[in-house]
Amino acid sequence: METDMLTQVTQLWSMLDEMAESTPESYHRFMQQQLEDAKQYCTPPEPHLCLQTHILDPNEKSLFINLCRWKRVPAPKSPTDPLPLSAGPLEEVSDKIYSIIDIAYNPTVLQRENQAEMDHVICLTFKYIEEHYNLCLSHSYHIATFTLKGSLKRMKQSLRAGPLPAPLFNRNTRNELTLDQIKNNLREEDRTNATLLLNKDVTQSKVHLIEEIASMELVREPVTPAYELTIAKDANRKPLKIELKVEMPKVSSVSECELSLSRDDVIIEVPEKYRLQLDLPELVEEEATTATFNTGKGVLLIIMPIP
Repeated sequence: METDMLTQVTQLWSMLDEMAESTPESYHRFMQQQLEDAKQYCTPPEPHLCLQTHILDPNEKSLFINLCRWKRVPAPKSPTDPLPLSAGPLEEVSDKIYSIIDIAYNPTVLQRENQAEMDHVICLTFKYIEEHYNLCLSHSYHIATFTLKGSLKRMKQSLRAGPLPAPLFNRNTRNELTLDQIKNNLREEDRTNATLLLNKDVTQSKVHLIEEIASMELVREPVTPAYELTIAKDANRKPLKIELKVEMPKVSSVSECELSLSRDDVIIEVPEKYRLQLDLPELVEEEATTATFNTGKGVLLIIMPIP
Protein backbone atom coordinates (compact mmCIF):
# COMPACT_ATOMS: atom_id res chain seq x y z
CA MET A 1 0.00 0.00 0.00
CA GLU A 2 2.90 2.38 0.72
CA THR A 3 4.18 1.72 -2.82
CA ASP A 4 0.74 2.61 -4.24
CA MET A 5 0.68 5.83 -2.24
CA LEU A 6 4.18 6.76 -3.42
CA THR A 7 3.11 6.15 -7.02
CA GLN A 8 0.08 8.41 -6.59
CA VAL A 9 2.12 11.19 -4.98
CA THR A 10 4.78 11.01 -7.71
CA GLN A 11 2.08 11.13 -10.36
CA LEU A 12 0.43 14.12 -8.69
CA TRP A 13 3.67 16.12 -8.61
CA SER A 14 4.37 15.25 -12.26
CA MET A 15 0.94 16.51 -13.30
CA LEU A 16 1.39 19.71 -11.29
CA ASP A 17 4.79 20.35 -12.89
CA GLU A 18 3.29 19.79 -16.33
CA MET A 19 0.37 22.12 -15.57
CA ALA A 20 2.69 24.85 -14.28
CA GLU A 21 4.64 24.79 -17.56
CA SER A 22 1.81 24.32 -20.08
CA THR A 23 -1.10 26.28 -18.46
CA PRO A 24 0.26 28.53 -15.71
CA GLU A 25 -3.12 30.26 -15.25
CA SER A 26 -4.85 26.93 -14.55
CA TYR A 27 -2.03 25.99 -12.21
CA HIS A 28 -2.45 29.26 -10.31
CA ARG A 29 -6.23 28.77 -9.98
CA PHE A 30 -5.75 25.18 -8.83
CA MET A 31 -3.24 26.18 -6.14
CA GLN A 32 -5.45 29.05 -4.95
CA GLN A 33 -8.34 26.61 -4.59
CA GLN A 34 -6.13 24.25 -2.58
CA LEU A 35 -5.19 27.10 -0.23
CA GLU A 36 -8.85 28.00 0.26
CA ASP A 37 -9.75 24.35 0.90
CA ALA A 38 -6.87 24.01 3.38
CA LYS A 39 -7.96 27.16 5.22
CA GLN A 40 -11.46 25.76 5.65
CA TYR A 41 -10.11 22.33 6.62
CA CYS A 42 -8.00 23.84 9.42
CA THR A 43 -10.71 26.15 10.78
CA PRO A 44 -11.30 25.23 14.45
CA PRO A 45 -14.73 24.27 15.81
CA GLU A 46 -16.84 27.03 17.36
CA PRO A 47 -19.48 26.79 20.12
CA HIS A 48 -23.09 27.21 18.99
CA LEU A 49 -25.31 26.30 21.95
CA CYS A 50 -25.28 24.10 25.04
CA LEU A 51 -28.05 21.66 25.96
CA GLN A 52 -28.55 20.54 29.55
CA THR A 53 -30.30 17.24 30.23
CA HIS A 54 -29.88 14.21 32.52
CA ILE A 55 -28.42 10.74 32.25
CA LEU A 56 -31.01 8.42 33.79
CA ASP A 57 -29.17 5.11 33.52
CA PRO A 58 -26.76 3.59 34.52
CA ASN A 59 -25.89 6.47 36.89
CA GLU A 60 -28.12 9.50 37.24
CA LYS A 61 -26.32 12.79 36.69
CA SER A 62 -26.54 15.99 34.66
CA LEU A 63 -25.27 16.00 31.08
CA PHE A 64 -24.15 19.04 29.10
CA ILE A 65 -24.10 18.66 25.31
CA ASN A 66 -22.04 21.28 23.49
CA LEU A 67 -23.38 21.63 19.95
CA CYS A 68 -20.58 23.12 17.86
CA ARG A 69 -20.14 24.50 14.35
CA TRP A 70 -17.24 23.07 12.35
CA LYS A 71 -16.65 23.67 8.64
CA ARG A 72 -14.49 20.57 8.56
CA VAL A 73 -17.56 18.38 9.06
CA PRO A 74 -19.19 17.85 5.63
CA ALA A 75 -22.63 19.27 4.99
CA PRO A 76 -25.37 16.84 3.90
CA LYS A 77 -25.72 16.70 0.12
CA SER A 78 -29.50 17.08 0.30
CA PRO A 79 -32.20 17.51 2.99
CA THR A 80 -32.94 13.78 2.85
CA ASP A 81 -29.33 12.66 3.24
CA PRO A 82 -27.75 11.55 6.54
CA LEU A 83 -26.29 14.25 8.80
CA PRO A 84 -22.52 13.91 9.21
CA LEU A 85 -21.22 14.72 12.68
CA SER A 86 -18.03 14.54 14.68
CA ALA A 87 -18.15 13.73 18.38
CA GLY A 88 -15.64 14.03 21.19
CA PRO A 89 -15.53 11.54 24.07
CA LEU A 90 -18.04 11.58 26.92
CA GLU A 91 -16.13 13.22 29.77
CA GLU A 92 -16.93 12.85 33.45
CA VAL A 93 -15.86 16.00 35.27
CA SER A 94 -13.87 15.05 38.35
CA ASP A 95 -15.48 15.90 41.69
CA LYS A 96 -18.60 17.03 39.82
CA ILE A 97 -21.99 15.46 39.32
CA TYR A 98 -22.18 16.04 35.60
CA SER A 99 -20.68 14.91 32.29
CA ILE A 100 -19.85 16.80 29.09
CA ILE A 101 -19.82 15.76 25.44
CA ASP A 102 -18.99 17.84 22.37
CA ILE A 103 -20.88 17.25 19.10
CA ALA A 104 -19.93 19.14 15.93
CA TYR A 105 -22.01 19.65 12.78
CA ASN A 106 -21.44 21.62 9.64
CA PRO A 107 -22.60 25.25 10.27
CA THR A 108 -25.44 24.90 7.75
CA VAL A 109 -27.01 22.17 9.90
CA LEU A 110 -27.19 24.41 12.99
CA GLN A 111 -28.41 27.51 11.15
CA ARG A 112 -31.76 26.10 10.16
CA GLU A 113 -34.62 28.52 10.64
CA ASN A 114 -37.25 25.78 10.88
CA GLN A 115 -37.58 24.86 14.56
CA ALA A 116 -38.94 21.41 13.69
CA GLU A 117 -35.75 20.64 11.75
CA MET A 118 -33.60 21.81 14.65
CA ASP A 119 -35.63 19.66 17.05
CA HIS A 120 -34.95 16.72 14.74
CA VAL A 121 -31.19 17.40 14.89
CA ILE A 122 -31.32 17.50 18.69
CA CYS A 123 -33.37 14.29 18.80
CA LEU A 124 -30.81 12.50 16.61
CA THR A 125 -28.01 13.86 18.78
CA PHE A 126 -29.61 12.31 21.86
CA LYS A 127 -30.11 9.02 20.05
CA TYR A 128 -26.47 8.96 18.93
CA ILE A 129 -25.23 9.49 22.51
CA GLU A 130 -27.57 6.81 23.88
CA GLU A 131 -26.53 4.17 21.36
CA HIS A 132 -22.84 5.09 21.25
CA TYR A 133 -22.39 5.05 25.04
CA ASN A 134 -25.19 2.64 26.00
CA LEU A 135 -26.97 5.27 28.11
CA CYS A 136 -30.55 6.19 28.82
CA LEU A 137 -31.11 9.95 28.60
CA SER A 138 -33.99 12.13 29.62
CA HIS A 139 -35.29 13.71 26.41
CA SER A 140 -36.39 16.74 28.38
CA TYR A 141 -33.78 19.45 28.09
CA HIS A 142 -33.25 23.18 28.21
CA ILE A 143 -30.86 25.45 26.37
CA ALA A 144 -28.29 26.86 28.77
CA THR A 145 -27.66 30.61 29.02
CA PHE A 146 -24.03 29.98 28.01
CA THR A 147 -23.01 28.56 24.63
CA LEU A 148 -20.26 26.28 25.93
CA LYS A 149 -19.79 24.15 29.04
CA GLY A 150 -16.12 24.00 29.96
CA SER A 151 -13.29 25.85 28.30
CA LEU A 152 -12.87 26.54 24.60
CA LYS A 153 -9.47 24.86 24.68
CA ARG A 154 -10.95 21.66 26.17
CA MET A 155 -13.67 21.55 23.51
CA LYS A 156 -11.20 21.95 20.64
CA GLN A 157 -8.95 19.24 22.04
CA SER A 158 -11.94 16.94 22.56
CA LEU A 159 -13.18 17.24 18.98
CA ARG A 160 -9.72 17.00 17.47
CA ALA A 161 -8.89 13.80 19.35
CA GLY A 162 -8.95 10.48 17.56
CA PRO A 163 -7.04 8.42 14.97
CA LEU A 164 -5.90 9.83 11.65
CA PRO A 165 -8.24 9.56 8.67
CA ALA A 166 -7.90 6.61 6.32
CA PRO A 167 -5.43 6.90 3.39
CA LEU A 168 -6.59 8.97 0.44
CA PHE A 169 -6.26 6.13 -2.05
CA ASN A 170 -7.11 2.48 -1.60
CA ARG A 171 -5.65 -0.59 -3.24
CA ASN A 172 -8.26 -0.59 -5.97
CA THR A 173 -7.36 2.92 -7.17
CA ARG A 174 -6.06 2.88 -10.72
CA ASN A 175 -2.51 4.08 -11.30
CA GLU A 176 -3.57 6.70 -13.85
CA LEU A 177 -5.63 9.51 -12.34
CA THR A 178 -6.47 13.02 -13.45
CA LEU A 179 -6.27 16.02 -11.10
CA ASP A 180 -10.07 16.21 -10.98
CA GLN A 181 -10.25 12.53 -9.95
CA ILE A 182 -7.68 13.10 -7.21
CA LYS A 183 -9.61 16.11 -5.88
CA ASN A 184 -12.83 14.09 -5.92
CA ASN A 185 -11.10 11.32 -3.94
CA LEU A 186 -10.03 13.87 -1.36
CA ARG A 187 -13.60 15.15 -0.95
CA GLU A 188 -15.09 11.66 -0.79
CA GLU A 189 -12.60 10.56 1.88
CA ASP A 190 -13.58 13.57 4.00
CA ARG A 191 -17.24 12.56 3.68
CA THR A 192 -16.82 8.82 4.31
CA ASN A 193 -14.60 9.37 7.36
CA ALA A 194 -17.37 11.23 9.18
CA THR A 195 -19.64 9.62 11.73
CA LEU A 196 -23.14 9.65 10.23
CA LEU A 197 -26.50 10.27 11.86
CA LEU A 198 -29.16 8.65 9.70
CA ASN A 199 -32.65 10.09 9.49
CA LYS A 200 -34.06 7.11 11.37
CA ASP A 201 -31.12 5.07 12.57
CA VAL A 202 -27.83 6.08 14.08
CA THR A 203 -24.67 4.45 12.73
CA GLN A 204 -21.15 4.63 14.02
CA SER A 205 -18.10 4.95 11.78
CA LYS A 206 -14.91 3.09 12.66
CA VAL A 207 -12.80 6.12 11.82
CA HIS A 208 -13.19 9.73 12.88
CA LEU A 209 -13.28 12.69 10.57
CA ILE A 210 -11.10 14.64 12.97
CA GLU A 211 -7.39 15.02 12.49
CA GLU A 212 -5.38 17.55 14.42
CA ILE A 213 -3.37 19.68 12.03
CA ALA A 214 -0.03 20.83 13.45
CA SER A 215 0.19 24.61 13.53
CA MET A 216 3.32 26.54 12.64
CA GLU A 217 2.22 29.40 14.89
CA LEU A 218 3.21 29.66 18.53
CA VAL A 219 0.09 29.99 20.67
CA ARG A 220 0.40 32.22 23.69
CA GLU A 221 -0.70 30.67 26.96
CA PRO A 222 -3.49 32.67 28.66
CA VAL A 223 -2.80 34.20 32.07
CA THR A 224 -5.02 34.23 35.16
CA PRO A 225 -6.53 37.72 35.49
CA ALA A 226 -6.91 39.60 38.77
CA TYR A 227 -10.39 39.17 40.22
CA GLU A 228 -12.54 39.90 43.28
CA LEU A 229 -15.35 37.62 44.44
CA THR A 230 -17.83 38.80 47.06
CA ILE A 231 -21.08 37.42 48.50
CA ALA A 232 -23.84 39.97 49.15
CA LYS A 233 -26.07 39.12 52.13
CA ASP A 234 -29.31 40.48 53.56
CA ALA A 235 -29.88 41.78 57.10
CA ASN A 236 -30.23 38.22 58.40
CA ARG A 237 -26.88 37.24 56.85
CA LYS A 238 -28.60 35.13 54.22
CA PRO A 239 -26.59 34.98 50.95
CA LEU A 240 -28.37 36.84 48.14
CA LYS A 241 -25.93 36.94 45.25
CA ILE A 242 -22.33 36.43 44.21
CA GLU A 243 -20.52 39.30 42.52
CA LEU A 244 -17.40 38.57 40.50
CA LYS A 245 -15.24 41.38 39.15
CA VAL A 246 -12.51 40.36 36.70
CA GLU A 247 -9.83 42.80 35.49
CA MET A 248 -8.93 42.25 31.83
CA PRO A 249 -7.21 45.41 30.51
CA LYS A 250 -6.17 43.71 27.24
CA VAL A 251 -9.82 43.16 26.28
CA SER A 252 -11.55 45.86 24.23
CA SER A 253 -15.00 44.31 23.80
CA VAL A 254 -17.26 41.87 25.63
CA SER A 255 -17.49 39.87 22.38
CA GLU A 256 -13.93 38.63 23.05
CA CYS A 257 -15.00 37.00 26.31
CA GLU A 258 -16.27 33.44 26.47
CA LEU A 259 -18.30 32.75 29.60
CA SER A 260 -19.30 29.28 30.78
CA LEU A 261 -21.42 29.06 33.93
CA SER A 262 -23.00 26.21 35.86
CA ARG A 263 -24.66 26.18 39.28
CA ASP A 264 -21.35 25.64 41.05
CA ASP A 265 -18.55 26.94 38.81
CA VAL A 266 -17.66 29.64 36.31
CA ILE A 267 -15.10 29.73 33.50
CA ILE A 268 -14.03 32.93 31.74
CA GLU A 269 -11.79 32.65 28.71
CA VAL A 270 -10.32 35.13 26.25
CA PRO A 271 -8.28 33.07 23.75
CA GLU A 272 -4.52 33.60 24.10
CA LYS A 273 -5.06 36.34 26.72
CA TYR A 274 -6.92 35.32 29.88
CA ARG A 275 -8.43 32.26 31.52
CA LEU A 276 -10.12 32.02 34.92
CA GLN A 277 -11.88 29.00 36.40
CA LEU A 278 -13.50 29.21 39.83
CA ASP A 279 -15.57 26.89 42.01
CA LEU A 280 -18.39 28.98 43.45
CA PRO A 281 -18.92 29.05 47.24
CA GLU A 282 -22.72 28.85 46.78
CA LEU A 283 -25.07 27.36 44.20
CA VAL A 284 -26.37 30.05 41.82
CA GLU A 285 -29.23 30.56 39.38
CA GLU A 286 -27.75 30.22 35.91
CA GLU A 287 -30.74 31.67 34.03
CA ALA A 288 -30.83 34.85 36.16
CA THR A 289 -27.09 35.57 35.95
CA THR A 290 -26.03 38.82 34.23
CA ALA A 291 -22.67 39.93 32.86
CA THR A 292 -21.56 43.44 31.89
CA PHE A 293 -18.23 44.72 30.63
CA ASN A 294 -16.84 48.18 31.35
CA THR A 295 -14.76 48.97 28.28
CA GLY A 296 -13.20 52.04 29.89
CA LYS A 297 -11.83 50.14 32.89
CA GLY A 298 -11.51 46.74 31.24
CA VAL A 299 -13.55 45.08 34.02
CA LEU A 300 -16.06 42.27 33.60
CA LEU A 301 -18.80 42.20 36.26
CA ILE A 302 -20.83 39.02 36.72
CA ILE A 303 -23.79 38.99 39.11
CA MET A 304 -25.06 35.52 40.05
CA PRO A 305 -28.24 35.34 42.20
CA ILE A 306 -28.33 32.68 44.90
CA PRO A 307 -31.66 30.78 45.08
